Amino acid sequence: MQGYENKQALIDEMTKRATLFIDEFDSIDDHDKDTLVNEVDRTPAQMIAYQLGWMNLILSWEDDNKNGKEVITPTKDYKWNKLGGLYQHFYDQYADYSLEKLKAMFQRDVKKMIDLVDSYKDTELFEQGGRQWATTTPSSWPIWKWVHINTVAPFQSFRTKIRKWKKVRGV
Repeated sequence: MQGYENKQALIDEMTKRATLFIDEFDSIDDHDKDTLVNEVDRTPAQMIAYQLGWMNLILSWEDDNKNGKEVITPTKDYKWNKLGGLYQHFYDQYADYSLEKLKAMFQRDVKKMIDLVDSYKDTELFEQGGRQWATTTPSSWPIWKWVHINTVAPFQSFRTKIRKWKKVRGV
């Protein structure tokens, strides 16, 4: 897994990958947002919903931690070995939004994630135990790894998916 020298490097990579990912949707019509193709496991709307879901989970974990609440990851209703249900929850949560609205929400939430990362001290971000929510799994990752796994990494892998979707659809 990719590492980062400092929080600015993580912010820069998140910004870059988020822009590359969301720009792929500029050529997709709203009436195609829910179209599934055989070669890709998600629709364009589901790809953005997945990203929104994970970013908002991290933001909610942070808010709950700040308010003294114990955080159960990923949520009290979904366990790590049952993520399919969580993903469906994300898809359902964002299903009624237009592609333009989803893109705007994505941009807004990336900004929130960048602001969150920027708010951390280096020790909080890069050392284990920076937040209670980051220690809820046996791996007890530092916060930067949670952020990377739920932003930069899927922004990259889902960009490949949306490009394949566009190729199949001739977009």
